[in-house]
Amino acid sequence: MNQDRLWTKEFVIVSFINFLLTLMYFLLMVTIASYAKTEFLASTSLAGLVSSIFIIGALIGRLLTGRAISYIGTKKTLWIGLGFFAVTSLLYFFAVHISFLLVNRLLQGIAVGIASTATGTIIAQILPASRKGEGIGYYSLSAILATAIGPFLGMILLRLENGFTWIFTMNVVFSLICLLFYAMAKINVPLSSANVKEEETGSLLSKFIEPKALPISFIALLIGFSYSGVLSFLSFYAEEINLSSTASYFFLVYAIVIILSRPFSGKLMDARGANIVTYPSLVIFAVGMLLFSQASTSLMLLLSAALIGVGFGNFNSIAQTVAVKVTAPHRFGLATSTYYIMYDLGLGIGPYLLGFIVPHTGYRTIFGGMVAFILFSIPLYYWLHGKRDRELMRAT
Repeated sequence: MNQDRLWTKEFVIVSFINFLLTLMYFLLMVTIASYAKTEFLASTSLAGLVSSIFIIGALIGRLLTGRAISYIGTKKTLWIGLGFFAVTSLLYFFAVHISFLLVNRLLQGIAVGIASTATGTIIAQILPASRKGEGIGYYSLSAILATAIGPFLGMILLRLENGFTWIFTMNVVFSLICLLFYAMAKINVPLSSANVKEEETGSLLSKFIEPKALPISFIALLIGFSYSGVLSFLSFYAEEINLSSTASYFFLVYAIVIILSRPFSGKLMDARGANIVTYPSLVIFAVGMLLFSQASTSLMLLLSAALIGVGFGNFNSIAQTVAVKVTAPHRFGLATSTYYIMYDLGLGIGPYLLGFIVPHTGYRTIFGGMVAFILFSIPLYYWLHGKRDRELMRAT
C-alpha cells in the first residue's frame, strides 16, 4: 500500500517549485513588454520580442534537458535550472540596455525550460505506476493555478510605485525559495550507466527526442495550436464583441473548472486508460470553441471558458501522462521534453500564423476554423495512439 502513496514530501515540494516557476514566468510575460517600452522606449514590436523570446529560450532549454538528464540525472539537472533561474532573475536589476534585456530573457527562458522539464521528469519518476495519471493531473494543477495568479499579480504590481522593482525583487525572492525548498527534498532516482551506454548507441534523433512520445506529442501540438488563439487574442476579440469586462473572468472560470475536474480525469485514466478521457475531452473542447466563436453574451463567453477548461485542460494532462507511459523509465526525461517541445511549438507558432489571417477573416472565423482543426485531431489521435491504448493498459 505504501508503494502507491501519492502525496509524498518530494511530490509536494516539486509541485510547489513548478508552481513558483510558472507563476514567475507568467508574471513577467504580462509585464515585461510594458517595462521595455517604459524604461527603454522600445517599439511595440521590439517590446513584443522581449516578451516572446523567452519561449524560444524555453524550447532550447527543453531540447537540451532531455539529453542532459540521461547523463547527470534529474536531481542535478534541476539544481542547474534553478540556480540559472536565480542568476537571471538577479540580472534584471543590471539591464542597462534593451539588448541586455533581450539576452537575459532568452537565458531565463532556457533556465525555465531546464527546470520545468526536470520537475516534470522527477514527478514521472517518483509517482507509482498505478497512480501516474492521477498524480500528473494533480501536478499539472500547480501550473494551472500559476497561470491564473501570475498575470493577476503582475497587473496589481504594475499599479504600484516602483512596480517593476517589486516585480524583479519578487522573482529573486521566489527563485531563492525554490532553491531552499528543493534542498529539503530527498530525490532518490539512481542513474544507470547502462542507460547512458544505450543513449550513446542510439540514433542522433533519439539522443534529443523520444520517438515513442512523438505521436501523442504531435496531437498536443495540434491541440495547443487550436488553443493558442484564445490565449493570445482573447482581449482583442472580447473588445470586438463588447465583452471586455467579462473577459477578465475567462481564465478564472477556466482554472476553476480544471481544478474541479482534473482529479477525476486522472483517476479515470489510471483505471480505464487514456481513451475514455481523451475522446470526450476533444469533443467538449470543440463544442467550447464553437460556443466561443459565436459568443455574444457574458453567459456564452464564460460557459465556453468552462467547456474549454474541461476539454483542453484535461486533454493536456492526459497527453503528458501518455507520453511518459509509452516510454521506458530511463527515458522519462526525453519523453517529458519531447512533449513540452511539441506543445510549446503549437502555442508559440499559433498566434504568429493566425495573426496573418485575422485581418482578412476576423476573429470569429478563426475560432470557428479551430473547431474543424480539433475535430480532425480525433481520428488522428485514434490512428496515432488510441487504437493501441488498450494494449498499453494491459502492459502497465
